[in-house]
Amino acid sequence: MTEERQLALALPHPPQLGRADFLPGAANAAGLALVDSYPDWPNRVAILIGPAGSGKSHLGAIWREESGASLVAATALAAADLGALVASGAVLVEAIDAEGVDQRALFHLINLVRERSAFAVLTSRTAPGDIGFDLPDLASRLRAAVPVNLLAPDDELLERVMLKLFADRQIAVDPTLVGYLSRRMERSFEAASRIVAALDAEALAAGKPVTRQLAARVLQRLGADPA
Repeated sequence: MTEERQLALALPHPPQLGRADFLPGAANAAGLALVDSYPDWPNRVAILIGPAGSGKSHLGAIWREESGASLVAATALAAADLGALVASGAVLVEAIDAEGVDQRALFHLINLVRERSAFAVLTSRTAPGDIGFDLPDLASRLRAAVPVNLLAPDDELLERVMLKLFADRQIAVDPTLVGYLSRRMERSFEAASRIVAALDAEALAAGKPVTRQLAARVLQRLGADPA
């Protein structure tokens, strides 16, 4: 018998990036400490380093709210007005490890930050020394910056994050289901967001609640072992 399915209405669920939405844990403690200690930093340039979904963008958004920092993607620096970016006294530069970053533009921005006694937070999935920058002056500036490492979440934090993601979508789930998911998925916030979104869409399409059976089906479709 063919399962009757409803037409799923795809509604946007933008990430909630306020301070109240941030879930602290051992994996992101160093990043939160950096934000909380602003502006009393040992260096005016800091680098948030961590895998995709580790909380770099969320911490950056919290810092921007506190500091009034401007925001720029590292790949857009070549065409940006660097002076205008630093004029606010703080700047958040996202993804310095992305392909196509203009090394000289990044170097000049860091120099401007230092010259004007401003602050900068850079984000990267990779430690600066492993990115492959070949401009010696830029490499020197990045070595002098404060590195802040974010780690993959532990079980407790990952489950708290998933419960919040479900709550943001107004989906009631049994905590044991969240435990079932967390033991079978990639250990990252990005994976948690992807799985919750897939479960939401599947449940809406089927007109049914999120159950363990549905979760197993979604995990299998996403390449995880549901057993």
